[in-house]
Order: sequence, then structure tokens, then C-alpha cells
Amino acid sequence: MKRKEYEDALEPLELELVQMAHWARATGARICVLFEGRDTAGKGGTIRAISERINPRQCRTVALSKPNEAEQSQWYFQRYVPHLPSAGEIVLFDRSWYNRAGVEKVMGFATEEQVDRFLRQAPVFEQMLVESGILLFKYWLSCDQAAQEERFAERLSDPLKRWKLSPIDIKARTRFAEYSAAREAMFAATHTRHAPWTVVDYNDQKQGRLTLIRNLLDRLPDTKVAQEEIDWPELGHEPLEEDFRLLEPIPDYDPED
Repeated sequence: MKRKEYEDALEPLELELVQMAHWARATGARICVLFEGRDTAGKGGTIRAISERINPRQCRTVALSKPNEAEQSQWYFQRYVPHLPSAGEIVLFDRSWYNRAGVEKVMGFATEEQVDRFLRQAPVFEQMLVESGILLFKYWLSCDQAAQEERFAERLSDPLKRWKLSPIDIKARTRFAEYSAAREAMFAATHTRHAPWTVVDYNDQKQGRLTLIRNLLDRLPDTKVAQEEIDWPELGHEPLEEDFRLLEPIPDYDPED
């Protein structure tokens, strides 16, 4: 999809996202969206597209690093709970508790027993979230290996994007099939009526973003709420000029003085 075509299609969705944020604030809705998928699928770009026009005090992105020693001793879901949305908030998880069923399983960071326990507990945990009133959405961003390799190569060649590559990403390149098998096992155990998965084709990232955002908005209740009209007062005088002094350059000095 061409950039201009994408931007033209995104603009009306951005207006609806802002309206959705007003609705969440007015009604106290709690919105939680999980973004999972292959490395390079496009999670970060989609999260930016959703959050860019929304007040950052209302819309938060959560991207946790690997657990520290204390967190490793906790109940697995414990470190995610403090990041769940309060009334009027929108929380976007750039990867979530499903790390255990994906990267931790494939790369050997979790035992088979830990993964099995997670797959049993995740539907129960999510049912508690939904029953508490949280609007929970789970998206899997799908891309094939050819697209993934092309994006890895782009990151490797661009110094401004190279930070996105990690040693885990390099190792994961040879385990595409293992990730597919782990994903299917995860879907089988956690695709439930109260918290279903939605898979979006991200071989074209721009098209994928538009598809995901449209789906998210369509699954929310009617988000149209009357907004308070702002009565913008007149100044009552000629606009004043700013009164300030320019910062003077630091003078040359001899460090031995």
C-alpha cells in the first residue's frame, strides 16, 4: 500500500480513535489490547498508529523487559496486573503474558511444566479480567518467513533501526516452524469465547494496521458521546509579546584557570 493511500485511509480512523478515547473517559471504560506476533510483524508501528492522537496520560503502552530475580519468584501473571487499565484508560501491551507460550517456550526459558500451567491458567485469568469489566482484545500479527527476513535485513542495514535486533531475534530466525507450533498450541488452549484471538495478515504492514484498527473500533460499543462545547473567551486586549532574554553562549574558558 502506498504511503499517501495509507495516510488517507488512516485519517478517519484516527478521528474515531480520538472519539473512542472521549467515550472511555466519559464512561469509565477500561480497554486492554494485547499485541502478539512474529518478530518484525509490526506491533510497534500499530501501537504508535493507535496512540499517536490520544492523550498519553490516558493511553499507555506497556512493553516489559525480561523479569528480574524477584519477579521470577512471583506468580507468573503478577507483574502484569499493576499495568492493567483503570477507569477511562486504554492500555496497549507490546507483547504480554503470552511471552510464556511463545518465546519462553521456544527458546527454553520456561520449563514444559511452567508452559502447561500457563496454558491452563491464562483462560481463567482472562475470564476474571473480563468479568471485572475490562474490555480485553487479543491480536496476533501474522507474517510469513519471507517478509520477516526482508524486515530483519532492513533493520540490520539501518543504524537507526538496528537497536530493534536482539540476540534472541537472531536465534529465532532458525526456529520459525517451532514458533508456529507453539502459536497453534497457544491458540488451542486460550482461544475462548470470553477472550478470543484475532489473527491479522501483516505481510503488508500498512494494510494490516488499517485492518486491525477498523476491527478494534467495530468491536467496541457505540463510542459517540456528546463533547462539552468550549466557550473560548476573547483576550480583551492586544496580544502581548513574550518577554524573555536569550540564553547567552557559554564563553570560552581555560580549564586550568
